[in-house]
Amino acid sequence: MNVLNRIDHGLGRPGTGNITAFWRHPRFRDMGLLKARFTVYRYDLHTHPTYVIALITHGCERLRVGRRQEVAPTNTVIVVNPEECHDGEPGAETGWAYRTFYPSVQLMTDIARELGINEIPLFPRVVIDDPPLARSLATAHQAAEHDNDENAEASMLIAVRHLIVGHACRRQPPEPCERSGASRRLVLYRDIIQADITGDLDLQLLASPACVTRFQVIRDFKRMTGLTPGAYIRNQRLRLASRLIEQGVGLAEAAVESGFSDQSHLSRAFKNTHGITPRMYQQAIRD
Repeated sequence: MNVLNRIDHGLGRPGTGNITAFWRHPRFRDMGLLKARFTVYRYDLHTHPTYVIALITHGCERLRVGRRQEVAPTNTVIVVNPEECHDGEPGAETGWAYRTFYPSVQLMTDIARELGINEIPLFPRVVIDDPPLARSLATAHQAAEHDNDENAEASMLIAVRHLIVGHACRRQPPEPCERSGASRRLVLYRDIIQADITGDLDLQLLASPACVTRFQVIRDFKRMTGLTPGAYIRNQRLRLASRLIEQGVGLAEAAVESGFSDQSHLSRAFKNTHGITPRMYQQAIRD
């Protein structure tokens, strides 16, 4: 995890049980993420220039947003609009834990525009009880926590789409997806991926040449391959690594040439996909 700051919000007092970690999203570099558990901590009233999107994972938080008093129990989602004054404190004896995103206004506006909403999305409800949204946010936060670039972008976009479409002031229907068009676009996506298999293949790089949104790219891959774009790219990299190993290339070199950060990264992906390690595969080829 690319941790920028790990601090004790107990303000130095032992035994407070307050633990936090803060880092930047591996794809959306201007977005901070927080993972925290508080037992006695209390926020003063404050504002953010960003949105605050928080999934309560344990306990309960009590907060004030503007003039409203709110209580957010486990598995609910808190959304605070930019510049809204708010605080936060334990809503139960055990305190609360949460996973929080701080997306910028520009990022949320850009995503809304891809969904056909040409205005800044605003959210009238502070506490949202929406289990599918909670699951999507948990998936997105965990992917970003573990520097899983292949899934972090797509899972974050999916979660934000659910939030905007389902809970912003203005609702828009999902974009249509037509199979023949998806088939033609997939050929283009594949060409782009193969041309730069070791590069930083984000969704916009695939979307721009096809003149579609990043959401359409996700839908096209799911419809035509059954995989997310990240899973598809990882699969292509694993295929290349396998071919290189078969040609006698060393494991470390094969990892780098196929787009993995190092041999350990290749080994984890290889075993998770194939059930064996690259070394076992290499030995089998040699034998």
